[in-house]
Amino acid sequence: MRDDLFLNEELEKIWQSNFSDVERKNNVKIRFKGRWKNKFGHIKKLKNGDSEIVINGYFRNESVPDFILQLTIAHELAHYSHGFNSPLPKLYNHPHKGGIVNKELKKRGFGDFIKLERKWVKNEWKNIAEREFREQRPRNIGLFRWL
Repeated sequence: MRDDLFLNEELEKIWQSNFSDVERKNNVKIRFKGRWKNKFGHIKKLKNGDSEIVINGYFRNESVPDFILQLTIAHELAHYSHGFNSPLPKLYNHPHKGGIVNKELKKRGFGDFIKLERKWVKNEWKNIAEREFREQRPRNIGLFRWL
């Protein structure tokens, strides 16, 4: 199983090899959190000024290929470099409009990963997410689970 230390190491490798021109103007934290069927990750700015990259908790499982994890981290770093949830100047009005993230990822050497991701999502992700979701879902919690 992957852990947050593994994520930090991946973040550092990707930043150094593919985003070395992007100035790190604040602390950037990364961790596994949540379990989503339709979201691989996100970046947000914390109250203390740090940026936090959150990666889908299902990705702890090593049945999710490394390239999916790496592409997700790179995707969030593209947002950071565009000034979304980072102290860098905002380069665009909308974080995904016009395919700006994929254009950035291709420019930084992730074009092959994008193609592989499309195939993986189509052929593998649905099965993994459904299996993981089924295993994580609470059983017979009843209507008044807060009591």
